[in-house]
Amino acid sequence: MNANVTEIQTRPSMPRINDPAPAFNAPTTHGPRSLEDYKGKWLVLFSHPADFTPVCTTEFIAFAKRHEEFAALGVELLGLSIDSSYSHIAWTRNIKEKFGVDIPFPIIADLSMTVASAYGMIHPGASDTAAVRATFLIDDKGVLRAMVYYPMTNGRSIDEILRLVTALKTSEAHGVATPEGWQPGDKVIVPPPATTEAAAARVEEGYECTDWYFCKKAI
Repeated sequence: MNANVTEIQTRPSMPRINDPAPAFNAPTTHGPRSLEDYKGKWLVLFSHPADFTPVCTTEFIAFAKRHEEFAALGVELLGLSIDSSYSHIAWTRNIKEKFGVDIPFPIIADLSMTVASAYGMIHPGASDTAAVRATFLIDDKGVLRAMVYYPMTNGRSIDEILRLVTALKTSEAHGVATPEGWQPGDKVIVPPPATTEAAAARVEEGYECTDWYFCKKAI
């Protein structure tokens, strides 16, 4: 039992949604970058297990092709792996040569695993020396708003990351929630009333209501 307690206590802490994102200052393929550099913009920070690997290559190509869509939302992209800047540069040049795609965003070189450890990207069950496929959505105030983890073997959906960023920004702007599979233009969910009086009045407030706790509206 004591051994189990020790093991739990020595595990690195994981970042938490709605807490400040862990600060970092790290070398990248575009020069030094810190979390402070992204204040005022949203940031998608994403890790990959290693350069020159096929699944990661498909992800980087997909991120690159959607780069302008992220930029239109005021969102920056920042990659990371436990490789050197030289490896990152060689890999991005290889992607340009073999696939005809420029990688327009910086990639953190995290040989010390400092950033990866701070963000809980190292999962010993998957690897002690490589970051899993983790994606962190950080808002314009430096607050962690969402995080998604994928296994080594399966690439993530860039469409879903774009959708999630758009949904989060919509919720923040309008004080609403979004239903499963929500896309821009779909109706959103009005927060349920918190008092008996408000619940009684809800169905008369002009929303599309199935019941007092479940109402939608267009925005």
